[in-house]
Amino acid sequence: MLDATLETRLRDLLDRDAIRQVLNRMARGLDRVDNALVLSCYWPEAIDDHTHYVGPPEGFVQYADGMTLSFESCLHGLMTHNCEITGDDAHCETYFTFMAEAAQPPHFMATGRYVDHFQKRGGEWRILNRFTVVDGTYDLQPTQSTAARSSPYAPGERQVARDKSDLSYQRPLRVRAPKS
Repeated sequence: MLDATLETRLRDLLDRDAIRQVLNRMARGLDRVDNALVLSCYWPEAIDDHTHYVGPPEGFVQYADGMTLSFESCLHGLMTHNCEITGDDAHCETYFTFMAEAAQPPHFMATGRYVDHFQKRGGEWRILNRFTVVDGTYDLQPTQSTAARSSPYAPGERQVARDKSDLSYQRPLRVRAPKS
């Protein structure tokens, strides 16, 4: 039997982990254009205030797909995460970096923060409201050292996709054969 203080602390840690997992699922869903995964992060009545889009999650997914699919590949990196939990409500701020590879340089990067109101219902945390703060946008040029290098992948060898054929969904993970 846990004492009350330890049980309260354990619940707090489990709640924080569950919220962080929602943020990670959201980033993966956006990068892999896995719309069902993205939508699973929001409550149905949620509002996402995401720069040029303000509205419900279904509209945000369409907006995000338009942005994501205009690039060859992209990734969301999540960094500093602050979270205040009061009962079944949590207010969080999570720093992000978004990087996207264009077909031709310049590539794109944005930095900012997600400011979220999470709510826990039936034991599950999801986003009720989100405000995205973009602190900076940047054009990126390839470095001289990478521009001169050839690709490490033979044709058809790079298993990166914007759907569930991406290697991150493979079970078990299949790696390339060692090269001699």
